[in-house]
Amino acid sequence: MSKRLGEQGKVVISVTVGTDGEPKKVDIRQSSGFDRLDEAARESMMRCRFKPGKVGGVAQTMSYDAPVNFVLR
Repeated sequence: MSKRLGEQGKVVISVTVGTDGEPKKVDIRQSSGFDRLDEAARESMMRCRFKPGKVGGVAQTMSYDAPVNFVLR
């Protein structure tokens, strides 16, 4: 639907990654201006698996911002 309507933009997602590499919390930090794109980006990050951040060789829960770009070609 978004493609048909010509919706595109950049969503910035804040992801909290647990020590097991699973996303624990996913929030929209910056909206694309389109709810469908924002929700698609959030759901996509929830399905991702990450390498947990380490401090002194020990896995730690950490947060970072991940940009998701939706571009029509």
